[in-house]
Amino acid sequence: QISDNWPGYSLDLFTYPQHYYGDLEYVLIPHGIIVDRTERLAKDIMQDIGDNDIVVLCVLKGGYKFCADLVEHIKNLSRNSERFISMKVDFVRLKSYHNDQSMQDMQIMGGDDLSKLTGKVSFLCVLLTLFFIFCKDIVGTGRTMKVLLNNIEKYKPKMIKVASLLVKRTSRPDGYRPDYYGFEIPDLFVVGYALDYNEHFRDLNHICVINDHGKAKYRV
Repeated sequence: QISDNWPGYSLDLFTYPQHYYGDLEYVLIPHGIIVDRTERLAKDIMQDIGDNDIVVLCVLKGGYKFCADLVEHIKNLSRNSERFISMKVDFVRLKSYHNDQSMQDMQIMGGDDLSKLTGKVSFLCVLLTLFFIFCKDIVGTGRTMKVLLNNIEKYKPKMIKVASLLVKRTSRPDGYRPDYYGFEIPDLFVVGYALDYNEHFRDLNHICVINDHGKAKYRV
């Protein structure tokens, strides 16, 4: 858990793309700490799933970096142990808005035939943040995540687990809590490690707090 009064790390301690100079407040979570924490999550997941095969469903776009690193850690742990874990990775996107209007029905786009999940471990690799509209809904009310989980549960997989790199701490008590998460962070607007602000900052390895200058510079 990262406390509300955590001052973060000075940007001067790290390297980051020069085109973002002046756009960031501070580094909230350095890339090295993200890597170490993700490796620990992979170890916890391997311990919980036993000898079951895994179907990894990565929810795009923000989840792709976390998913790729988490899968790689699981593969490394499997290679260096007596247990071999077979993994298949697939990608889905969720759409709950048309322009700025909320739709009654959730659209799940992409992914192979989910009937293949029947009887298997469906490990859901999802990067949950509060910085996109649909992600606000996931962590805020849980509606989007519940729709996705209900859709998967129809195929009766042996197990469903949800992983998130970030959980944002808010005053709303009804937020969805994943089975595994890397960091619980304050109610801040952060970018980096595939988290974007109008498609910028995805190339930033650290998770940082954007400043007002950065918000104005990349506002659309």
